[in-house]
Amino acid sequence: MARKIKAKAPRRRNAANRIIIPRRKSSDLNRLNEIPYKDVELLKTFITERGRIVPRRITGNSAKTQRMLTQAIKRARNIGLLSFSEGFVGQEQTQRG
Repeated sequence: MARKIKAKAPRRRNAANRIIIPRRKSSDLNRLNEIPYKDVELLKTFITERGRIVPRRITGNSAKTQRMLTQAIKRARNIGLLSFSEGFVGQEQTQRG
């Protein structure tokens, strides 16, 4: 039987032709046992301008922490602490002639 050889992670080079090894991102939320859904300022850092939840590969959260964060954001939205989208304009705010 032929052995399977694992491929190494690709290494990139910068402008000076030096090898760049990508570093793992980590988040401070990974240390928490529970994410407080009432802390709106903390939750806003993980939401884009359009109201979408920032993905895990960008924030550096673990899978478990990302699930807890998603649950906390959804709870805060349902209670009314966070809006579902920041750029939304309601009907009462528009002027009709």
